[in-house]
Order: sequence, then structure tokens, then C-alpha cells
Amino acid sequence: MSEQSGDNIAIACQGGGSHTAFTAGVLHRLLPAIDRSEDTLVGLSGTSGGAFSAVAGWYGSVDAEESAPDLLEGLWDDIAAETPIDRATNNWMVWGTAFQSMGVPTPEFSPYHHGLSELGQQQLRRTLESHVDFDAIPELASEQTPELIVGTVDINAGEFQTFTNESVTVKSVLASAAVPELYEAVEIDGDYHWDGLFSQNPPIRDLFHVPVERKPDELWVVQINPQTVEGEPKSRREIIDRRNELSGNISLNQELHFTEQMNELLDEGHLPEDEYRHTTIRRIQLNGDFTYASKLNRSPAFIDRLLEQGRQYAEDFLASL
Repeated sequence: MSEQSGDNIAIACQGGGSHTAFTAGVLHRLLPAIDRSEDTLVGLSGTSGGAFSAVAGWYGSVDAEESAPDLLEGLWDDIAAETPIDRATNNWMVWGTAFQSMGVPTPEFSPYHHGLSELGQQQLRRTLESHVDFDAIPELASEQTPELIVGTVDINAGEFQTFTNESVTVKSVLASAAVPELYEAVEIDGDYHWDGLFSQNPPIRDLFHVPVERKPDELWVVQINPQTVEGEPKSRREIIDRRNELSGNISLNQELHFTEQMNELLDEGHLPEDEYRHTTIRRIQLNGDFTYASKLNRSPAFIDRLLEQGRQYAEDFLASL
């Protein structure tokens, strides 16, 4: 990391299934650019698929033997459905979800009533562990490295829960992506956890729970769900898609509103400047006519398309600065 003489930058990565391959493409460009600049990366947070990219990006940034761009690309190459069986399963899930959104009757199964859930989580675990040494995170995390934050929801307590720095494990990352319709809940310390999409998507306030010299001057949000759309959703598919997008943005907008309120209080002199910083919020948003079903699409061509789109959007974002 560069010695600080510029701005403190934190990056928050929204969840959204396979669409978060876009996030990996964004980080592929942003992280090396920050490292080459006078700015300092002070935090990376993520939820669900966004957590996958945040953890890989963080690990590649703090481990001298790793490269964040290589880790991000390698991780998502491995997540993509490559084998014939994996591709067949992927197609079944995508088309089944698409048919449901169109009102076509399809069989519904609990993830506890078949073995695909457990197999899927085992495969994800092997993939994550092949790219990130989770046992090394407690040693790598320090006051000089960026904050690493992963969001989940504790379904027993009914509360949001974040895992930070040394508490980030492969189980907490799997829990952050445990979509209840697809995967069994992940048990952590006696409680069961579901997808972080039900909580802070992504965690933002935790990025500010640091000493003032580490608080972000800039917050860059990689947003997967579109904030605005044209016209009125009328078909069943359009309604389901927009409802999913809105539910995914509720917590994000609440978190950003909190940051904006802190900025206003600071600018008006109600908060001490030696304890708070004004934080500029910038968004990098995925654009395109994507359906909810496509969030389950792990076809290599789709993943590659999103990775490249993320890289291009990041280049445009950096140029705009």
C-alpha cells in the first residue's frame, strides 16, 4: 500500500448473485489504480457475491505474494459453470426461476430436501479456499491494512451481523451468500445465518467504526441493482424483477442516507472535525436489461461478459475523476 498523502478510499460491494462478477471486474481495475496513486484503501465491504469479490480483492491487496486482479479473475473463472453436469444444473436453475417469474407452475423444493444444496455449498467452499487462505486473515489484518467487512443476517436473533477482519472466515462468506431458497443456513457460534441481502447490502456504517485518520474521504459503491427504471412494470416478470431490485436497494439507500446525514451534521458544525470526516459518495452502477433469473446464471460467457463490463466501467469511472 502507498504511504498516505491523498484521500482515504473505502469500497462497498453490493450483492446480487452472478451479477457481482461485474464487481470483480470493477475491483480488477480500481485496486491497482488506488495502489499506484497517493490515495489509501481503508476498507472493503461486501454482501453475498459482493463479499466474494471484496474478500478476494482484500486478500490480494494485503498479501505480498498475491495479485488482486489475478485472484479476482481466477475466483470467478472457477465459479463459472464449466463441467457438463454443472452447466446442466445451472441451466435448470436459471430456466426454472425464469418460468416461475412468468407464472409457469414448476416444482418447488426446500434445500433441506435434496442434496444439491450441500453439494453446492461444498463446491463454493472449495473454490473460495483455493484462492483465499482464510487461516492467514487474522495475521494479515492489522491497523495498517484496509478494514474487511462481510454482511449476513442472524435468522435466530433476527438481526444484521457483520464479520470484520480476523472474524471473516470461509463460513461467514458462505453465510453471506446462503440464499434461503437455494442453500441451507450456515451455523456460526450456535446461530444460523442467511444471505446478507436481508441485512446491510452492503455494510457501510462499519467502514466508519475506525479512528478518524482511517475514516474514508471517499466511499465508492459498486451497485448491482439499478436505482431507477423507465416506465411501469406490468408483466409478472417485470414486477418480480423490480421488486427484487428495490428490496436489494432498501438497506443500501438507508446506509448511504446515514452517511449523508453525518456529512450534513459535520458541515453545519454539529460534529467535531477531529473525530469525523466528510465523505464523498460515488456509485459505479451495473447497467443492462438483466432479469432476476440471470442472477443465478453462471455460464462462462455470461460471467466473462460481466467481468469485462466491470473493467470498462471502472476505467470510465477513473477517467471521470
